[in-house]
Amino acid sequence: MPPAKRLYERATAALGPLDPLWHVDDDCALFAGPLQFNASHRHSVPVHVAGLYAPFALRISGGRWSRCGAAVVPAGKSYELDVGGMPLAVFYLEPSLAGVDALAPLVRDAREVDGALIGASGELSLLRELYESRSSPKWAGVALDDLLRFSQLRAARTLDPRVCRIVEQMPIRYDERTPVADIARTVGLSPSRFQHLFAEEVRVPFRRYRGWHRLRAAIREIVHGSNFTAAAHAAGFADQAHFSHDFRRTFGAPASHSLSRVRR
Repeated sequence: MPPAKRLYERATAALGPLDPLWHVDDDCALFAGPLQFNASHRHSVPVHVAGLYAPFALRISGGRWSRCGAAVVPAGKSYELDVGGMPLAVFYLEPSLAGVDALAPLVRDAREVDGALIGASGELSLLRELYESRSSPKWAGVALDDLLRFSQLRAARTLDPRVCRIVEQMPIRYDERTPVADIARTVGLSPSRFQHLFAEEVRVPFRRYRGWHRLRAAIREIVHGSNFTAAAHAAGFADQAHFSHDFRRTFGAPASHSLSRVRR
């Protein structure tokens, strides 16, 4: 039996079963918990993926499978995960704070594979502590700030100021149905130029990014105690089915796999 597997078994035996951890704030989000297989999916923000106790299998854009301990996947890049039931941490970084290059320090001995960075290991001590501590929902925000400082993310911010203005407003305006033309006008751009610039800077279309924030809002509602139906309605989804569809498309697995028993 591999040492990492024994390490995980010792930790969970001492702590008892651990519910998945979700933390969502304006600048970033974190998931930590066991996963099996996540089908091909893509995110609207760059992500750092780390196996907390063992390597995992990763496939980028339908290419060859790679075995790795940590990876950085850019926004808009499709990927699949085969984790085999082991705990995984996924750190989602908003473009208003920094770009994908700022996540590179979190992956050791990184190499480029199909547009992503993968490595044998990453910075795991803080992520493991977040996962193993039952009280981590109370201090996860502070811990992630420390992780951001370690990686010097704030110094890496290079987003166009017009796009940055819209991105920074998204946590409180994700549910608006304001036409793109009106949004473009607020930053002095034509609709076509705004959509082109946004996709160029954020690496996903504006509508998809706005949908990502609606999904984040629903997840935050569930973490705070709402059921799936109430969370979906609070975040502006037509119904629970709409939320479930968008969740599966975004994460490659049903919402029930990571949200039915979430740590609070």
